[in-house]
Amino acid sequence: MVNEMSETVLLTGGAGFIGSALVRYLINSTDTTVVNVDKLTYAGSLHSLGGADASERHHFHQEDIADSEAMRRLVAQYKPDYIMHLAAESHVDRSIDGPGEFIQTNIVGTYNLLEVAREYYEQLEGDAKVKFKFHHISTDEVYGSLGDTGLFTETTRYKPNSPYSASKASSDHLVRAWNKTYKLPVVISNCSNNYGPFQFPEKLVPLIIQKAIAGEPLPIYGKGDNVRDWLFVDDHVKALWRIVTEGGNGEVYNVGGHNEKTNIEVVQTMCAILDELRPRADGAAYVEQITYVKDRPGHDRRYAIDAQKIARELNWTPEETFESGIKKTIQWYLDNSEWIAKVAGDYDGGRLGASLGDKA
Repeated sequence: MVNEMSETVLLTGGAGFIGSALVRYLINSTDTTVVNVDKLTYAGSLHSLGGADASERHHFHQEDIADSEAMRRLVAQYKPDYIMHLAAESHVDRSIDGPGEFIQTNIVGTYNLLEVAREYYEQLEGDAKVKFKFHHISTDEVYGSLGDTGLFTETTRYKPNSPYSASKASSDHLVRAWNKTYKLPVVISNCSNNYGPFQFPEKLVPLIIQKAIAGEPLPIYGKGDNVRDWLFVDDHVKALWRIVTEGGNGEVYNVGGHNEKTNIEVVQTMCAILDELRPRADGAAYVEQITYVKDRPGHDRRYAIDAQKIARELNWTPEETFESGIKKTIQWYLDNSEWIAKVAGDYDGGRLGASLGDKA
């Protein structure tokens, strides 16, 4: 049974990287009841919940957000105070190889969830109606690519350059339209690159760690000079909770870590930390394993977030520097090789090894 005294969140994508971090935060640091909805595609794993799924306040349902009847049933059953929508296909390289799944999940799935939320909101009354909010979690990649200067703000023109970012831009526009047309209370957040524990092994940070300790080449796209802003995932989920509970109706909040780094800087920093935490048996430095590979199509040059609005209006700033967060992350992966084996055990390889600076 749901605790009627606590707030209830229906969270899509709660077995993914950011979603599972949010589940762990809500279960371990609040009294919130979490309805975790995840299709459990290749990047989703209940192993990522870190024991939070054992809580009586956690309710997991393996469902597809494109299944409107399933979503209606769950909303009617749990009567959420908030819907936090993180479910998405999120890997740029995969979107280039096969954009169809990105259109189906990120656009059609979001449309379906918005319609279910609208129907639910329209029948709410009193305090429940005043409180309800739909939070759409998106990416800074919808803004396109920056030059050597400047920052993405909440009013930056959208200019997506990959099938992934185009699908997320489309879903952002749908959410805004449902707010303006149907008066559905919404907030949108656009984040920079996330890193941290429990990230699927195809992403840059866990990928580099695995390849480094295995003695394999550390592949870097192009010259490694593409710039990303890096955000520790535990900082991000605290921002997400602040946004959905305190953010203004119809507002957009950019969430960044104030950590602009080139891809080569990220890998070099990781190599130095690995030299300290897990030295190579031959005494050589891990940077010797770095190699450069052909750049991918449409690789955006630079992303950088202006996070002044969320700091000013919601009093959120990241707690971790890149140096402190990345060291915690590397140590976690070194200590949790069994988790990597569990989530990657059935993975066929695909483009694992080519994710060099992609969105989390």
